[in-house]
Parts: sequence; C-alpha cells; structure tokens
Amino acid sequence: MHGDSEKCENKMAPSEKKNDYEDISDQLYPDRKRKSGSTDEEQSSSWYDIVSGKKNAAENFVRIRCRYKVEKALSESPLVKLLVSALRSKGCEIDMNRHICCENCGDQVTGGYDTTRNQIVVCHNRVYTKEMTAAVIGHELIHMFDYCRAKLDFNNLDHIACSEIRAANLVHCSMTSSFFTGTTGFNKVAGSHRECVKAKALSSILAVRKGMPIEQAVQVVDRVFDRCYNDLEPIGRRIRLNSRHIKWAYRERFLYDYDSFA
Repeated sequence: MHGDSEKCENKMAPSEKKNDYEDISDQLYPDRKRKSGSTDEEQSSSWYDIVSGKKNAAENFVRIRCRYKVEKALSESPLVKLLVSALRSKGCEIDMNRHICCENCGDQVTGGYDTTRNQIVVCHNRVYTKEMTAAVIGHELIHMFDYCRAKLDFNNLDHIACSEIRAANLVHCSMTSSFFTGTTGFNKVAGSHRECVKAKALSSILAVRKGMPIEQAVQVVDRVFDRCYNDLEPIGRRIRLNSRHIKWAYRERFLYDYDSFA
C-alpha cells in the first residue's frame, strides 16, 4: 500500500510559497514561552506540590490527568503505537517526558507540534477524554513523522498544507466525523472524506496564520492536495471511525519493518 502512495516531500511544486503571515503560535500556546526545551521538571508536578499549595492545584490536577491519558494512549492505542514504531524505524526516537507535553492552550486548538523543540503539545484544557487524547497525539505524530522523514520546512505554506492534509486524511477525518463537523450533509456522501480533509487542513492553517486571506489558504491547500492526500505513509490506509481499519494497519506493521519497534 505504501508503494502506491505519492510522497509529498518528493513532489513539491517549484513555486513553493513562503509564509509571509504572522505566526500567532505564541498566543495559542502560551506555556511555550516559558519552556527552555526540557520538560522533565515542568511535567513533574507531584501530589505534594498540589496539597502543599506550591503550585496551582486545579491546573496541576488537570495536567496530571492529561499525562495519565497520554500514557494510556502510548500503551493502548493501536494508532499511536503504530505511528511511534514508524517514527523509530526512521531513526526518530520518542520519549514521553521529552517529546509530549500537556499544556494550557488557546480556544482555537486542541494540540500542536513544536518543530523547534520537536515536541507535541496536548492541550489539557481542551482535550477531555482518552479517545480525544489519542486522536490529538495521532494527528501531531503525523506532523512529527513528516518532519522526521523529510525535514519539512514549516515556514513554507506548501509544506504546512501538505502535512495538515496528511494528518487530517490519516487521523482526523472519517465518514461519521464529517457528518458531525458539518463538512458532509446526508445528501452528499460522495467525496465527503476529501471535503473533511480540505476543511480540517484549511482551518489548521488559518488558526495559526494571522491575517492570511481565506482565498489564499484555499489556493495553497488545493495546490498540493492530490499528491498529499494520496500519500498514506505510514498507516497505509484511510481509517474509518468505529471500524477495524486501524487494527488491520497495526497488524500490517510487520510488512514495513515496524514490528521491531512496537
């Protein structure tokens, strides 16, 4: 299945567009401003700290609960385990304390990928269930995988759009979710998955690019859509909600030498 997919990193158009719009990530991820890169100390809020009042008890309880859900996702989610093993097969190790952070975020986002620190952010004030946690981590692991295998330039709008398309395609969108997000009506089934992917990629780009006209964002997504939509690595298939697709993909990891890293 991987052999039939077109790789977005090998087929970028010569007229790649640079990002000339303000990146407002600092506003969406305010905790990033206070981080030096290592998360061990910042993630180690103990029960003693909470009880003694050394730290904000409510926020730290939410953070600890988030970390628990991250641990569950890494140990139980077939999607997350597959993506982690795929990353390791490319030489990119994942350590939960170093590479996955639970933080407070703005209302527009549920997670993010910080390329500067090579860290995934799970928004503990926006992600409430273990299922949402696994989905957010899965989405951001696609970005991490793209950065690992191709060193994508996340200041390049074409590269950003391609990775957002892939993350929406492989993780976020399903027939069921597209109905509930409003990207598909009951009388418009054909092509609904593609529409969901486009809508999610578009919203992700606009969320962190202040002042970018929606028309230009649409042009960027359309320009790279087909080749990036057809790049199914490392999952090898499009997942459907409440289906066995991800379990099948996880079993097929042996075909791609991911089994040694699971």
